[in-house]
Amino acid sequence: RTLPHLMADGLGVVFCGMNPGLTTALVGHHFASPGNRFWPALAQAGYTPEAFTPDRERELLPLGMGLTNLVERATRDISELSREDFEAGGERLRAEMERYRPSWLAFLGITGYRTAFGVKGASVGPRQERIGDTRVWLLPNPSGRNAHWKPAELAQEYARLREAAGLPDLSQ
Repeated sequence: RTLPHLMADGLGVVFCGMNPGLTTALVGHHFASPGNRFWPALAQAGYTPEAFTPDRERELLPLGMGLTNLVERATRDISELSREDFEAGGERLRAEMERYRPSWLAFLGITGYRTAFGVKGASVGPRQERIGDTRVWLLPNPSGRNAHWKPAELAQEYARLREAAGLPDLSQ
């Protein structure tokens, strides 16, 4: 199963997951696994007025945000994906960014970005390279498996991008 992309022309930020997990694909909404910290991080970083549940994902569009995945195929774990999966996903994503032209594309995880675009040593934060006209920012993966990023640190890093993108702080 795959998830529909949540996209519109000219968004401020599009968040790009590595690929859907099995629970997320089964539920049919982005970041639906119970251990995923994406929705709380968005709220704590000020993107949303409260922590949305995955079934409220469409409410991101009027707030200037979208959702996509680097690799569309659902897997139990990212280790089930090949270099070819990431590279093909990078080409598809490039076409998607050129079509919709968001200001920022935020990769939620570094490994997939490095593999898809052949960028060794990339780290969290803004990147110099662009995908079409779209600027790139690497964010920590919100998966509960990425536990060395504490929730407050995750939210702080996500907030840095919100500020750079000029999106209002809706947590206030």
